[in-house]
Amino acid sequence: MDFSLNDEQLAIRNTCREFAEQEIKPVAARLDETGQFPYELVRKMGELGLLGLPFPEEYGGAGADFLSYCLAIEEISRGDVAIGITMEAHTSLGAMPFYLFGSQEQKERYLPVLATGEQLWAFGLTEPEAGSDSSGTRTRAVLENGRWRINGSKAFITNAGTEMSGGVTITAVTGERPDGRPEITNLIVPKGTPGYIIGNSYKKMGWKASDTRPLTFEDCEVPEENILGQRGDGFRQFMTILDGGRVAIAALSVGLAQACLDEALSYAKQRKQFGKPISSFQAIQFKLADMETEIELARLMYYKAAWLHMQGKPFRKEASMAKLFASETAKRAADQAVQIHGGYGFMEEFPVARYWRSVKINEIGEGTSEVQRMIIARQLGC
Repeated sequence: MDFSLNDEQLAIRNTCREFAEQEIKPVAARLDETGQFPYELVRKMGELGLLGLPFPEEYGGAGADFLSYCLAIEEISRGDVAIGITMEAHTSLGAMPFYLFGSQEQKERYLPVLATGEQLWAFGLTEPEAGSDSSGTRTRAVLENGRWRINGSKAFITNAGTEMSGGVTITAVTGERPDGRPEITNLIVPKGTPGYIIGNSYKKMGWKASDTRPLTFEDCEVPEENILGQRGDGFRQFMTILDGGRVAIAALSVGLAQACLDEALSYAKQRKQFGKPISSFQAIQFKLADMETEIELARLMYYKAAWLHMQGKPFRKEASMAKLFASETAKRAADQAVQIHGGYGFMEEFPVARYWRSVKINEIGEGTSEVQRMIIARQLGC
């Protein structure tokens, strides 16, 4: 059993770590304060090939393996999780469906501009009445005269409303299956399509520099060929997409948790009480030791899930375990980082305050902790 990273993986990790330290961290607080979308950073990430890491070179990607992509997500999120989620949502949810399920024509049309970062893409699954119950989609699409007419709404969609956004792939009910359940199909909706209405940005507690909006479809029409894959295959497609996305979210959570530890450790060595650094007190040492232990365990869990994925082996349980544990580890790390900072941790001048505000959504996005526990229990045969 070899836990070492190969030369390519190390190079990608180190490149992203350097980029996060030099380019992201210096502006993270300002971006959080203003809520401005980081266009310059995203374009630089595209130039570095980070937005197309897991895609073949023939489609403009870097041809890296899935673990390399997750390592990149961890390091970018260590710099700022709002940038990390922009990268993850674009690659795992926006571009990956084209690569996994698109026709050759769709791959050639969409992937090159997405892999190089010329455009961002969104994936519209969540609705006001369909969150954890992802099969409860209410958006409808009716095929008439060779065109799909779409009506419905989506909520909490990332990357749909930026100047770089090219469009969204949405789930829609297109009929009824023989067993009476809704037939769900994924449809490609380019930005600017009449009837596709992009709402205003949400006012969020965290991830403020990422783009998150509601979407509405009012008699929005797209050509029949804008189906992704096969009609009625949408549920299976998005379940597959979410499995990979959850491993990436685990990596994102590890990056945020590591940032919490970095700040807490640095502060503990500098802050003095009773005439010596608080890092010399066992109470603080135990907090730091627990943070380090849990973060390393979470990292190993997403490594294993990524490795299984790369081997073509089943990894749904491991993806949910990694996402569950890493997101809850990040929450505990943020809480302890604030505690170690004491009163200063409650002040926005210190990064841990921003980390604490941003961490909660990790337990909600791409499947809540409760849903992850349901999946794990189902995989156990319960």
